[in-house]
Amino acid sequence: MDVAYINPFIVSTVHTFKTMLSEDVTVGKPAVKALPFPTYDVSGIIGLSGDAQGSITMSFPKLTALKVVSKMMGMSIKVIGPELTDGIGEIANIVAGNAKQHLSNCNLSISLPNVVVGRSHVISAPSGSASIVVPFQSSLGDFAVEVTLKTK
Repeated sequence: MDVAYINPFIVSTVHTFKTMLSEDVTVGKPAVKALPFPTYDVSGIIGLSGDAQGSITMSFPKLTALKVVSKMMGMSIKVIGPELTDGIGEIANIVAGNAKQHLSNCNLSISLPNVVVGRSHVISAPSGSASIVVPFQSSLGDFAVEVTLKTK
């Protein structure tokens, strides 16, 4: 996968956390997803279609997800419920929407967000598609963005 397809998602994640949460995030080294797969507790997934197909997934440990959504909503969220899943879905949607603007050559459409909740779940890509995992660090906790994009 060309790095030109990954950078818009990195830039959008950094921008979204800065503007919505007043949080600076540190970008780790992107890597092709390989065994052992990273596992997560809460993931917001946005499907991508058009001249390229795939998805962007923002994945968080439970505690980080709770802190991120609490800060975004300006109130304390202490349990996994509708507020948390809506918040994670909204953040994933904003990141995907912002990144889409920088990928205009792909004529992308984005789906509504889906949120997966479950201890130590794994996000897997369709066979023949590579996923790039970008780790992020913030004062709210670590999280990852996975981009799977197959161009025609």
